[in-house]
Amino acid sequence: MLIDYHTHHARCGHAVGSLEDYVKRGIEIGLGQIGLSDHIPLVHVDPAAYYPEMAMPMEELPHYVEECYALKEKYKGVIDIRVGLEADYIEGWEKELEQIINAYEWDYVIGSVHFLGEWDVTDFRQTHGWEGRNRLDVYRTYYDAVQKAAASGLYDYIGHIDVIKRFGFKPEEDVTELENAALEAVKRHDLAIELNASGLRMPAEEMFPSRRMLKYALELGIPITIGSDAHQPERLGQYLDQAREQLKEVGFSQLATFNKRKRTMIGF
Repeated sequence: MLIDYHTHHARCGHAVGSLEDYVKRGIEIGLGQIGLSDHIPLVHVDPAAYYPEMAMPMEELPHYVEECYALKEKYKGVIDIRVGLEADYIEGWEKELEQIINAYEWDYVIGSVHFLGEWDVTDFRQTHGWEGRNRLDVYRTYYDAVQKAAASGLYDYIGHIDVIKRFGFKPEEDVTELENAALEAVKRHDLAIELNASGLRMPAEEMFPSRRMLKYALELGIPITIGSDAHQPERLGQYLDQAREQLKEVGFSQLATFNKRKRTMIGF
């Protein structure tokens, strides 16, 4: 079965296309399952005073969920739609995040670290945030947040676990210990991770996570799913052939799928 669990649409402000556009594209490319997983509204900054077009407005969240479930019913028997949310982990804002997550019935919730405080390390407009910072310290802070996300109990899998490398800012020092500790936290709390193929079109020029991290995840027995992180309908499924091939080369034989927060493994 072909799946893609990481997608975004126009409500988030920095993607294009309607939810139905993604569903139709999924049918066109032969997906068996498509996960709709747009960004949770911002909770720790004032959206009106922050960078624009970061996430869907809070007032749009119920409409997003309603539309997802309407499409799930409309396309029943044609494509299996899973209703998800990419919910940023923000240290110190766990209660607010929990309230939003628990207000709706999700098939899965992705735990992603984009923000270190008010700095979104994945936003191309904020790469100046690296200026004057010790890169190893940033990596330590980032992977500490990933561990806390894994321990929070809020999520079903961790998204693009090493996305801190997205723009090519890396310490000179070896960060294997930090990466391994993050994966060990994922294992300890019985979460999955994703192989996010979008890194191939980023300055990192590598999927998230790296092949080395994938090998350690396999060694630990961490389940894995895949996603294109598409922000345009035509990018749905992009690079997922390469992602599946890399997973097979590393030694994975199953992918994690999710239904009402329950994980099921399928062959690929």
